[in-house]
Amino acid sequence: MRPEDLPEVRHLPLFRDMDKNNFDELLGRSYDQTFPAGLEMIRQGDPADFLHVVLDGAVELYGKWGGRECTMAVIRPVSTFILAACIKDLPYLMSARTLERSRILLIPAPDLRTTFRRDTEFAVSVINELAACYRAVVRNTKGLKLRNSRERVASYFLRQSRLLDDAPSYMLPVEKRLLASYLGMTPENLSRTLKALESHGVKVNGMRVIITDRVKLAELAQPDILIDGPDPDALGSGSSLPPVQRRA
Repeated sequence: MRPEDLPEVRHLPLFRDMDKNNFDELLGRSYDQTFPAGLEMIRQGDPADFLHVVLDGAVELYGKWGGRECTMAVIRPVSTFILAACIKDLPYLMSARTLERSRILLIPAPDLRTTFRRDTEFAVSVINELAACYRAVVRNTKGLKLRNSRERVASYFLRQSRLLDDAPSYMLPVEKRLLASYLGMTPENLSRTLKALESHGVKVNGMRVIITDRVKLAELAQPDILIDGPDPDALGSGSSLPPVQRRA
């Protein structure tokens, strides 16, 4: 692991309050590895051998069943996945594949559990992160069950804009096929929905989102803090799509 990566990893909410000696020992037992794009790193049902920290690149978390699959999250630097399976010593519930060339820090799960038992501050951070993930999953599930497809897309667009101080235009952080899967839609359904949303105050040109009438868009989405948040600690926890990175 490159020395310059240590401060970013140490700054993550999961690690920043733990004892320095325990952090150094845990990271000393870890190693980083570079994976090519399109590689399946972990497979659902396999034992949780490592906690993964994305240092460079992007990783998609997805689930499969009955010949179908869905995007659960896209993880970008610097973020961890999948913590719960490592702490519980249970199989992964999701698979993971690289979307681009990615460098991943691998922290052995047994060492993670040992540190969890002996470092009180680290244990508190683990509980806080798992709680944030749980709340993000509940919010996402409510959105999928209570909103129709147009309302889900509209709320996603508004939420991304809010993360950029209500920017009226920005670039999508992921491909449309991943966005469709995350929102519980087919790419074809997403395409039709985007066309329908033009009369509700938003246009999409390629990867660029342009909010033309925020009031109309909000009337459709009906933002709700109990669904849309914010819960800032859940960002990067492997429970959502990444926020927009830059202004358009």
